[in-house]
Amino acid sequence: MLRFLSRTFESVQSQTKLGFAAVLQSFLFSDSVSSGFVGRTVMEPKLYRPPPEVRGMTSLDKDAFTRTVTVPALQVPTGVLNKVVKSLKKSTLHCPGVHRVVPGSEEGSSFRLVLLDPHRVSSASSFSEAEAEALRSFGVSDELQQYDLKLTYDNLKTEEVLEAVLPQGQDVTSSFSRVGHIAHMNLRDHQLPYKNLIGQVIMDKNPGITCVVNKTNMIDSTYRNFKMEVLAGEENMVAKVKENGVTYEFDFSRVYWNPRLSTEHQRVVQLVKRGDAVFDVFAGVGPFAIPAARLGAKVLANDLNPESYRWLQHNCKLNKLESKVQTFNLDGRDFIRGPLRRELPALLKGESAVHVVMNLPALALEFLDAFRGLLQPEPTCDRNLPTVHCYGFSKHDDPEADVVQRASRSLGFPLENECSVHFVRNVAPNKDMMCVRFTVPKDVLYCSSKTKTEPSEEPAPKKPKCEDATNLT
Repeated sequence: MLRFLSRTFESVQSQTKLGFAAVLQSFLFSDSVSSGFVGRTVMEPKLYRPPPEVRGMTSLDKDAFTRTVTVPALQVPTGVLNKVVKSLKKSTLHCPGVHRVVPGSEEGSSFRLVLLDPHRVSSASSFSEAEAEALRSFGVSDELQQYDLKLTYDNLKTEEVLEAVLPQGQDVTSSFSRVGHIAHMNLRDHQLPYKNLIGQVIMDKNPGITCVVNKTNMIDSTYRNFKMEVLAGEENMVAKVKENGVTYEFDFSRVYWNPRLSTEHQRVVQLVKRGDAVFDVFAGVGPFAIPAARLGAKVLANDLNPESYRWLQHNCKLNKLESKVQTFNLDGRDFIRGPLRRELPALLKGESAVHVVMNLPALALEFLDAFRGLLQPEPTCDRNLPTVHCYGFSKHDDPEADVVQRASRSLGFPLENECSVHFVRNVAPNKDMMCVRFTVPKDVLYCSSKTKTEPSEEPAPKKPKCEDATNLT
């Protein structure tokens, strides 16, 4: 959730004695209170309710949001002010950006006004026994006064502004992904007429955000980027972010970056130990490769997108790891059958683990066939077989079984009971991102080219020997 109220307010007050229960009843139960918002059967009482004329606004007019609300207040001598505020901490007004203590009615007065929460205090009888006793002990009258508090656009949180502007009954989306100074939104069709206003509000309410963009098409499965339009702010797409202690820079409009994968990047990298080898088939700008290199792993990182390749190299230099990471600009299969194949025989004879990361969820499972018959058999060739971390999307009712079956079909080998599956995240309704982890079977890795076959419709019921691989079709 974003902040409820922000920095400034203007106020005028009157010190007439309070018939506050009547005022409060009008305040809480007026006809304008938050009616018409779908999916909220019980509403939290709100201090601020927007003027009805802002409904349907498409060009932001900040002055139109200004309103004055009435809150109860106690007049407190300055000598006991801190003690009273501490004693009434459950009943004072708690709104970020609004001071609980304001000047009294007269300049130079030795009294201050302590603002109270109108949802908790409507009369002197609203105070708890402990609070009432504290007021008596400090010589403070429990007589309530009215205080007129002027709230402006600057005092509103994002969703309050958008709820006031968008047509009643429509969903309000104030969430976004932050990539450095860029806020990335996925607006729905009904929000598009208000897109520029939404962008401006997001930028106003989030310090450090200087550009707001909206995705206008699906992610391209080849280069993993998407078209976007700028809703508000500067058109600077070169972002600088820090993830898990590593700094990255890249052109967000031309490469793939998802801040929601930070935990997943860390999870996999934590499996890597100093001296291990890591082959990152779809490396992007380096969120797996660079942290692995920092841990002392030998890293070979590849991406087909020329822009991702360029920023991958840039980020290696930025983090002083250019000598620790070999970079490639190849198709994934060409990387597996080229650099990975050349390095693998020597690595398999060593003691350190070999990891192959394949983070292209839309297609990576289909690339597993590149491991079939990758190497020629050797006497000690099965000493240290590589571990694959392969990502895939699934819309299946049983996503775990689905990705295992698809991986088995592509690999030409049954992985049931031979792998583990990790749920990464839900990317859309009925669409999950999963990670299949398995050791490449010897019978797959060393199948001769003569016995390699197309993937079967169903995984074989048992592990086939290399010479029996033709039975998989």
